[in-house]
Amino acid sequence: MEESTNDLEIGIGNKETISLEPKKVQVKKAEIEEVGEKKNKIVYLHCKHPDKDETIKISKVKYEKAGKLQVSSLWVNKDEDDKLRKGSAVAVLLDSAKVDNIKSLEGKEFDTVKESEDSNYLALKAY
Repeated sequence: MEESTNDLEIGIGNKETISLEPKKVQVKKAEIEEVGEKKNKIVYLHCKHPDKDETIKISKVKYEKAGKLQVSSLWVNKDEDDKLRKGSAVAVLLDSAKVDNIKSLEGKEFDTVKESEDSNYLALKAY
């Protein structure tokens, strides 16, 4: 990604960031993108939040593991049979939605939660 000369000269804005409150969202579109040099794959869910006109992208889920709540990105991890790895964040999300694949998440509704107490980012709730 190249920076333009103009980007090097941009100053600090004075508008506060608007953060969305955790509410129920509906998945409108699911997609997988390659990221980083290693081209790892991550699931992005384009969700309709009731307080925003356009969709928001969510790529994290909060779920219970070993008795503790944790937040994890929706990385596409596969097993030796080329299936989604059992116990992965994506598999947990699919299980909570009672669907068999990522595409089937489209149209499903999820509650959202803050990633952490001091975070402005939302994660899907799967617990």
